[in-house]
Amino acid sequence: MPHKAINKLGELERAVMDTVWQAQAEGRSPVSVRTVHDELSRSRDLAYTTVMTVMGRLADGGLLTQERSGRAYLYAAADSREELTATTMREHLSGMATADRRTAMLHFLGDATVEEIADLKAALAEVEQRHATGAAAPSPARGTEP
Repeated sequence: MPHKAINKLGELERAVMDTVWQAQAEGRSPVSVRTVHDELSRSRDLAYTTVMTVMGRLADGGLLTQERSGRAYLYAAADSREELTATTMREHLSGMATADRRTAMLHFLGDATVEEIADLKAALAEVEQRHATGAAAPSPARGTEP
């Protein structure tokens, strides 16, 4: 099932995904609706059923996995934040003509810092090396951040 693009997520959907990704990064995955609700309730007033509905919809959309544990469900992110961001970027760029893609990338990189440019050069060198050797892309750990 195709994922909903990360930029199309609503504020609460993003907050839920951020909470699930953070829990995974801390080794607390999968998580219950109660865990996510308790975390989100620290900064906003939310009904438990609202969080439950959002998590169910994110699971239906393929962003979360859902497994039954007794009477409750446990959830985990289907992809890391980085994988979802990369998918969204690929989807946006793939629909453009070649010249438009290049222009979009130049606009995107226009405000890049020296460090970000160095990171990009290193990433491009890694991709070029993988293409030259036919090696597959590494599979990042779920829920980790750079």
